[in-house]
Amino acid sequence: MKIDKETISYIISYFGNLMTNNEKLALQHQMYMSKSADNKTLRKIMTERGWINNDPETLNLLKQGYEEFEMNVVKRIMSETPEKVFFNNCPKCGKLARTPYAKQCRYCSHSWHTE
Repeated sequence: MKIDKETISYIISYFGNLMTNNEKLALQHQMYMSKSADNKTLRKIMTERGWINNDPETLNLLKQGYEEFEMNVVKRIMSETPEKVFFNNCPKCGKLARTPYAKQCRYCSHSWHTE
């Protein structure tokens, strides 16, 4: 299986329930750090509310950068629970659909609503 950015994003977005608790906390940490990057007051509030995590075990998952974190999460999910990940590929061109429930290809415009 080819693991490109599109596949990584698809798995993280639609199969995030397969992430460990620490992986979910690391993802949340990254999101809130990004949202508060230019606002120290907002960052302080988010930290006080526990939205920004300072747990070393969680932060360790992000030490190689966010893209590496995502790749590691996807590799783990695909090695431990591949049967729980559904790839919705276009029956005509074979490319990955936008969502697991999509019925029209964003690449070749093929529709499989009635198939």
